[in-house]
Amino acid sequence: MSKVYLVGAGPGDPELLTLRALRVLGEADVVLYDRLVSAEILAYVNPQAERIYVGKAKGDQDRVQREILHLLLHYARAGRTVVRLKGGDPMVYGRGAEEWLFLAQHGITVELVPGLSSALALPGMAGIPLTLRGIGRSFAVICGQEQGGAVPEITPYARIDTLVILMGVERRAELAQALIQAGRDAWEPCAFIENGSTPNERIVLAALEAVAQGRVAVQAPAVWVIGPVVAVREQLQAVVSDEPVHAMPVPTYTGMHQARDVVIVERG
Repeated sequence: MSKVYLVGAGPGDPELLTLRALRVLGEADVVLYDRLVSAEILAYVNPQAERIYVGKAKGDQDRVQREILHLLLHYARAGRTVVRLKGGDPMVYGRGAEEWLFLAQHGITVELVPGLSSALALPGMAGIPLTLRGIGRSFAVICGQEQGGAVPEITPYARIDTLVILMGVERRAELAQALIQAGRDAWEPCAFIENGSTPNERIVLAALEAVAQGRVAVQAPAVWVIGPVVAVREQLQAVVSDEPVHAMPVPTYTGMHQARDVVIVERG
């Protein structure tokens, strides 16, 4: 039996792959890859390797996951060098631990090759620090939906300085409403980073209330950042002159009470 590598592909830009990931991809016999893995990243896969797309469609996740487990076990038992390639980091809402547990229970050796999680990398790349002395002393990363698609209980996170929500686009209005009801400031600034680190990157800036009212159009995949640190982006991006801004200029957030306009920034 061979080894299975759980490999993180990072947030999208192939230049953000780790050296270890590049080496493993080049030595793979079989690669099972997800929907968020780009063609540019797949270009680093061993040309002789078998590539199997295992992206999940809504409503079909459980069936596809069972098939993934079957394929991993089948190819590992056949002595192939198997790579399970996932966007971001396999252990951050990537079901990497579930696959590792399954393989371990069947006697298969697993090696984790971490990737840059979009939750940590994309906000900073967009000019939004997750922590900043005097503004954001804590942050939490949460999933925007529970198993079956239900909205999670969000009250315990309402008082954390910076919230990063993954897979929250579909239920964003309900999540924003729940946060406001739990005591979050309605005018607090937030940002959605669509297709981060790719040529199709788009950043949507808005007040939490605008999201709660359903006035913010966003497409998945997107990382959602909520908190005063979002306002810092304006200062960090002040020297950037070639960044087209549509709608009104980026608002100045003072005490979290002026984030009333929805602003869209597209990567040039």
